[in-house]
Formats: sequence, structure tokens, C-alpha cells
Amino acid sequence: QLQLVESGGGLVQPGGSLRLSCAAFGFTLDYYAIGWFRQAPGKEREGVSCISSSGGSTNYADSVKGRFTISRDNAKSTVYLQMNSLKPEDTAVYYCAADPYGRLCSFLTGEYDYWGQGTQVTVSS
Repeated sequence: QLQLVESGGGLVQPGGSLRLSCAAFGFTLDYYAIGWFRQAPGKEREGVSCISSSGGSTNYADSVKGRFTISRDNAKSTVYLQMNSLKPEDTAVYYCAADPYGRLCSFLTGEYDYWGQGTQVTVSS
């Protein structure tokens, strides 16, 4: 069974950090672009960051540039999202997704074939 599993979410104070992980089970991520998306209550799902299959191309939403860093370890079939200087507006369920056409990445949800179940990130004092 092909599966993506997110981990690393939790409750953190404003200004704090978290590192999310996205691990693949049943397939290797080598040829997939990976995107991180988030959805806050009452809001649409939005793209946060994505990385190409080689790791040579990355994109970030304007709201997280300079604070979040995406990386991947293909040997471990895992992609990471390091989140620093977290703000209350970062509170959301974070999802990772895999796009089989991995040379580039985008925030178009329709291009992603596999989705994880999500991990909750809450930024609050």
C-alpha cells in the first residue's frame, strides 16, 4: 500500500520551531516532487513549500519565505519542513503530497497523486 505519513506537529509558542517529516511507505520518493500544504479552519488548503525530485528546485509561499526550509533525504524516502519563527497564523493541519512528475514542483493540488493524513500544528501562547 502506497502511503505518506506526516509527523512532527504539535503545540509551540510564537517564535518557536518545529520540524515536520513526511515519510513514504510502499514506494520510494526518488522521482517525486513533494509539496507541503496546510489548511486552517474555515480556509482553503494552500501551498506552503515544495521541492523537486532532485532537491535542486524549491518554492515557498510568500508568507513563509525566510522562516521555513524544505529538504529531502531520498535515501530515507523522507522530506522535511523546518519551521522557524512560528506565528499564530501558521496554525493549521499540514499535509505532504507526492507529484510523480517530479522534475519541478508547484502548488497545484491537482498535480499531486498521493496525500498524507496531515499533522496538526498549533502556534499559541
